[in-house]
Amino acid sequence: MPRNVTVGLIQAATPFDPSWDVHKIKQAGLDKHLPLIEQAGKAGVQILGLQEIFNGPYFCPSQDPKWYEAAESCPGPTTELLAEYAKKYQMAIVVPIYERDLPGVYYNTAAVIDADGTYLGKYRKNHIPQTNGFWEKYFFKPGNLGYPVFQTRYGKVGVYICYDRHFPEGARALGLNGAEIVFNPSATVAGLSQYLWKLEQPAHAVANGFFVAASNRVGEEAPWNIGKFYGTSYIVDPRGNFLAVGSEDKDELVIAKIDLDLIEEVRKTWQFYRDRRPETYETLTKL
Repeated sequence: MPRNVTVGLIQAATPFDPSWDVHKIKQAGLDKHLPLIEQAGKAGVQILGLQEIFNGPYFCPSQDPKWYEAAESCPGPTTELLAEYAKKYQMAIVVPIYERDLPGVYYNTAAVIDADGTYLGKYRKNHIPQTNGFWEKYFFKPGNLGYPVFQTRYGKVGVYICYDRHFPEGARALGLNGAEIVFNPSATVAGLSQYLWKLEQPAHAVANGFFVAASNRVGEEAPWNIGKFYGTSYIVDPRGNFLAVGSEDKDELVIAKIDLDLIEEVRKTWQFYRDRRPETYETLTKL
């Protein structure tokens, strides 16, 4: 019997005015997403992914310490609120937030909430860029939780956040840990890496025999104006086929029905796990 699961992604522009304080900005972001989360629940989505730090702008073009005020505990108020929506709609949710762990220690994090509202755990972004316009190391400590996989009611979920997608090693680790669907919440703008958006993650799906659900926000964000967030959120299967793709400029819910049994079918054909040679990869783990 097919293991059919309805997967959804939300992509949206960030509503904020630079004159607002951080707490008002977070509330506006939350208010923007709640109707879309309701829409997903009413549409029968069983696992929903939100975009990177969904309740605020991509503030990393700055080095303004005021954004530290946007960080919160995980689990914490946002995960507790969305747990109620998860329970209401029997829908697992991947919730990316800005996490405050200890005083002065912050992470780019995604929590996973099961369909009964249970907090299952979190992933902390491992690969942190530091380049012109992307001062992420100013705001985020590299993740320290490895590559966990979470057993939801509907399937095994892994998370890889934005810049992580450029590193195949973590995608392989998620596959080895049992991930069936890997969510990649992102905030990525048109430019050098746009052509990679539809190249790298389908390649991860094929190389590892799992589904990938990649989300990206839309619009431009003042005052930084680093470029257009081009949406194009998508869900791709283990053969690299695109099952659903969002627009480049609209707030929307992207939905696809997937059959998790396809994973075993594909892996019986492409035996990449059987034919691995980890004993030859020692140099990959040397600094």
